[in-house]
Amino acid sequence: MRILLFTGKGGVGKTTLAAATAACLARRGRKTLMVSTDPAHSLADAVGKPLNDEPSEVDGFLYGAQVDMRSLADGAWSTLREQLRTVFSGLGLDLLDAEELTMLPGVDELLSLGEVQRLADTGPWENVVVDCGPTAETLRLFALPEAVSGYLRRLPAWRSATATARSADRFAAYVESLRTMLTGEETTVRLVLTPERVVVAETRRTLTSLALRGITVDGVVVNRMMPSAGLWRGAAATWLRTRRAQQEQVLAELREGGLVPGTLRTVEHRAVEPVGMEALLEIADELYGQASPLVGEPDTVPLLETSEEGDGVRLRIVMPLAKDSDVKLARIDDDLAVTVDGFRRLIALPEPLRAYTLTGAESDARGLLVHLENPL
Repeated sequence: MRILLFTGKGGVGKTTLAAATAACLARRGRKTLMVSTDPAHSLADAVGKPLNDEPSEVDGFLYGAQVDMRSLADGAWSTLREQLRTVFSGLGLDLLDAEELTMLPGVDELLSLGEVQRLADTGPWENVVVDCGPTAETLRLFALPEAVSGYLRRLPAWRSATATARSADRFAAYVESLRTMLTGEETTVRLVLTPERVVVAETRRTLTSLALRGITVDGVVVNRMMPSAGLWRGAAATWLRTRRAQQEQVLAELREGGLVPGTLRTVEHRAVEPVGMEALLEIADELYGQASPLVGEPDTVPLLETSEEGDGVRLRIVMPLAKDSDVKLARIDDDLAVTVDGFRRLIALPEPLRAYTLTGAESDARGLLVHLENPL
């Protein structure tokens, strides 16, 4: 089963393109579920049919669902909250503190991801296409499983054989399963953007953040390209040519900058809002032609690469970086704390390198090059 996650800056058309991709897969005889975790719930508008929190048939092999946060809060969150309450109480927190701590920021994103996993695992789907929220919300969604796993591993509850430890283990297992789903070979992300420099800048930051999380991006879709003016003349034709030239320049910078992993696809702007299966399949034909919507060229380069350097080691952290990226690096125990444009991740050093000393670092288009020296 493949899980394909669509995200992008709000308003770039990711919902429409996710729905078009799902419709294309279903038309080719693959039982496909499309799920929306976007609070805007515009997936139902795109397909022109009502959707609810459980999968319902949209057309033939195509099924759809929209994550209902109210239902999740009443259901799954109550179970997780009880586990966390036990953990926090076992750490010596009084009841009021425990209640306050279980109202975790970002719990909506965590539950949404858990619901996607449940729907993917409990249905007969060959493919699951997810319409994620706007980029900022999606990055929080993707970061939470790893962040929570890291915090839980540091809890003293793991050092005791009590009910606290058992509850902590259950919650940790739940969170770890979400992280595994995101970083597994069956899951890829497809970024949607419009050909504007402001949007491209956000896309670059998103690519960096996803690379830090170990999440694979299999391609980028540039939406709302202006159609060619052809042989037309007049003010309108001149405006179209000027706008299209600007967009083509943005695309050229994307390609030349080496920031786009996988396949880059484009879709022209429509005069009429694409709603319903016929309009979605028309977009799919432009996007994919006869190729499979699942065929991309995902960047499978390992996050870490090492090579010898005199008495030390060069450790490369592979990720897309622009020349103006704000990069910070620090050593915290056995981890490297890497912060790029505000996105931070703790990267565990390979065990043979944990005794080495951090002596310097530099960056280039391929990522960070960290210099480590053997103290012996």
